[in-house]
Amino acid sequence: MHGNLDAIDERLVRALHEDGRASYETLARLVGLARSTTKARVQRLLGEGGLRLVGAIHPAVFGLHQLGHVTIETDGPAGPVARQVAELDEVSFVTTTAGRFAVTAELRTADLESFARGLARVQAVPGVRALQTMTYLRIWKDPYFPPGPLESPGPLAHIELDAHDHALLAHLRADGRASFAELASVSGLSAGAARARVLRLLESGVVHVGALVRMTPLSRGHTMGFALDVNGDTEPVARKIAALDEIDCLATGIGWCSGIGTIRAGSLDDVLVTLERVRGLPGVRTVEAWTHLRAIKEENDRALPLAE
Repeated sequence: MHGNLDAIDERLVRALHEDGRASYETLARLVGLARSTTKARVQRLLGEGGLRLVGAIHPAVFGLHQLGHVTIETDGPAGPVARQVAELDEVSFVTTTAGRFAVTAELRTADLESFARGLARVQAVPGVRALQTMTYLRIWKDPYFPPGPLESPGPLAHIELDAHDHALLAHLRADGRASFAELASVSGLSAGAARARVLRLLESGVVHVGALVRMTPLSRGHTMGFALDVNGDTEPVARKIAALDEIDCLATGIGWCSGIGTIRAGSLDDVLVTLERVRGLPGVRTVEAWTHLRAIKEENDRALPLAE
């Protein structure tokens, strides 16, 4: 996102991260500005190209139940490796980083067997020297899809999707703040029925509308990844970390570490403060951190077709 974001802009981004369909009246009350001023600010944030409001769809909708994170050490430059890894179908997210790891990536597959095949394809990319993997058991916080455990069939155990639902989801993942009239038009439903369907999809956890801030060379913010190991139960530590405003993503699982997360803040001082808070939490044994430099692939589930 371009520069010149002030404290009010940051509060709006965080509020939209929590609820991308929040009304301008609600947002205005939150930041203490007039509705018209608040709307203008949100539209400016969207217009600058760094902020997108999208419907993040639970991976179970795509038949994806095995997710995980990979950190990659390379022989030579990271860029060519990152670009080749990003071309793999199993890979949903790739960044280049500063630190021990040159590249980080996320994989999403149907099951453990296909996940293993995806890892093998990553390992086979020329220039990959070594990789470390953590498979997710729970998503605590992530702008790309609703939080919660990843057990199959997820929210689909409580809701059956039809063609109208798929049409709504397809449009929401492109435009999370689409009006109910627009959603009615693309789904073939009345505005009232579209509203009821969207609320059902949101409440069930099939979709979450939130704010995505793209990592670009022009980004004002700083994004740092971290891996942590904990003593004992991971859940109490994860809850405390996820509650921190500057934590953008957090997943826990099994593998080379107990959890993987991302800190996004407007200054390096704020990143350091958050990192120190994580390090100081009871139960945290070790924390390793790296700086995300550039996102090579950020499309995640938007790049996949909806299941028929």
